Amino acid sequence: MPEPFKNFINADVVGDAGRHLQRVWPAFDRERFERLALDGLEGLELKARAHRVADALEATLPRDFARAADILQASLAPVTDGVDAAPPARSDAGLSGWVVWPLTEYVARRGLDTPERALVALHAMTQRFSAEWAIRPFIVRHPALTFETLRCWTRDASPHVRRLVSEGSRPRLPWGLQLKALVADPSPTLPLLRALQDDPSAYVRRSVANHLNDIAKDHPALVARWVAEHLEGASAERRALLRLACRTLIKRGDATVLALWGHGSPLRGQARLHVAPRQARVGDTLRLTVTLVSRSARPQNLAIDYAVHHVGARGGTSAKVFKGWTLTLPARETVERSRRHSLRPVTTRRYHAGAHRIDLLVNGRVAAQASFRLKDGSRAAGTGR
Repeated sequence: MPEPFKNFINADVVGDAGRHLQRVWPAFDRERFERLALDGLEGLELKARAHRVADALEATLPRDFARAADILQASLAPVTDGVDAAPPARSDAGLSGWVVWPLTEYVARRGLDTPERALVALHAMTQRFSAEWAIRPFIVRHPALTFETLRCWTRDASPHVRRLVSEGSRPRLPWGLQLKALVADPSPTLPLLRALQDDPSAYVRRSVANHLNDIAKDHPALVARWVAEHLEGASAERRALLRLACRTLIKRGDATVLALWGHGSPLRGQARLHVAPRQARVGDTLRLTVTLVSRSARPQNLAIDYAVHHVGARGGTSAKVFKGWTLTLPARETVERSRRHSLRPVTTRRYHAGAHRIDLLVNGRVAAQASFRLKDGSRAAGTGR
């Protein structure tokens, strides 16, 4: 089994923090810090672990924030030049990777009254581990200063800093403080995204795509206009970014966006969807088989997804759309595609017994349907609750 996420912050990581903080500040009470940080740590999930270590930092670093920020920055590992992905998980040369999350949390808590110094600290920390969660309270409390800083950072030499511009200001960043003002009106971030959408780093461009996809959940017409404006004559890299930014709207069958990508026409022909087995339990895997029959004299560009109408605890259903295929159906030919669909439980979805309908969506329109019945119980012990 893969290592649980929560173990990314563990006793060894806490020990690294204590060692490097004492290295740069000999007066640091390493023993007390580690005792506080490790108290109950094993029973916590990842985010709570980061916050527990930040609690210990608050109890042991100097009360003067500028002095504390100097110590934290001095404890960081050297920046690795040319790295276009996540920094190393751990480094003997200083703090890097997951251990830096609690440092950014400390800055978010204690630096709000001195935002200029705090943003300098986050600039340094995000080059060793993302400060995307920590910068959000500054966007809320000090929007003018923070957005001006982000504007300057769009030209920073570090891809980690440029990515922070986009990722830290996402309206609906997972695990992060929801930026309600930007959910309502995302316009303050649009100049930042415009500056970064052709960034040389794929790491940065992926963040821009995810940011636009966040906006699409609340302002679909805005993102449709953005794509219409920036798609014509776009490079392959920008096209890939815009396609990723449209994934929610494509799943929803947004007619404007589908048309922009050449998937605006209904299927000219017939579609069939077969599901096996027809009766299943939680933990099973379904096989979905799609057959497409063209009755057109021309090839057809098709975006194919499927919506599973999950039965809820009270008997109603709610649909979840899953990505299928993008293909060109040749003229007057038949194409078959199949895939596996897992019924293993996940943290965001519970399964309940009953009849589940599946809609096959071709260019955003329901082209075929099938169903399966989920029985009580599960294949794997403990997964049926």
